[in-house]
Amino acid sequence: MYLCPRNRMTMSNTKDTSTEERIKAAARKVFHQRGYAATRTRDIAEEAGVNHAMVNYYFRSKEKLFQMVMVETMTLFFQGVSAILNDESTSLEEKIERVVANYIDLLLEEPELPTFMFNEVRTNPEPFIVHTPIRETLQDSVLARQYAEAVAQGQVREPNLFHTILNVISLVIFPFISQPIFMALELMDRDTYKALMLQRKALIPQWIQGMLFLPNPHKQGGVR
Repeated sequence: MYLCPRNRMTMSNTKDTSTEERIKAAARKVFHQRGYAATRTRDIAEEAGVNHAMVNYYFRSKEKLFQMVMVETMTLFFQGVSAILNDESTSLEEKIERVVANYIDLLLEEPELPTFMFNEVRTNPEPFIVHTPIRETLQDSVLARQYAEAVAQGQVREPNLFHTILNVISLVIFPFISQPIFMALELMDRDTYKALMLQRKALIPQWIQGMLFLPNPHKQGGVR
């Protein structure tokens, strides 16, 4: 069948979405493992099983591909949290439980995520600030209001919400950052480590509540 030059041009300029998705998935994996500075576009091409030129054809440059991965990663990291923090039907304690469970489940699927984010944000915080309205999400949330009410009612030991946020972040995220050390020292295998993280889903909220809330024998349910 004869194709006129116009049709041939259209077909040759049509990008294969499956190839594009393979490159994106490969870039996500390689960037998460190595970071921006240590990653070459050739590494991404090899991981995707495509010619090096195809990476440039689809994404123009390593910088553009990294920006896309960074935005997707931050969206993944923060998705669902806003809904948890702004749920009027749950108590302060329940919100802590759900945030902890949300992140442990996510990091079991993406264990390299926290190291990647911390390294890249430390080097270049601008994309983090632009693409994640974390300040507004926290300060204007139902959780912030409930916390302020708990402070006013003398129900919590620590009046500064950000101390509690840092405690939750540390208890959830640091074990995933330290996982390679445990693996290298052969202190436990991956299955045992995963089981340990699943136990922490229940333990971390208990620890936070023990540190945070003052005993109140008359209190029924959580802080709402």
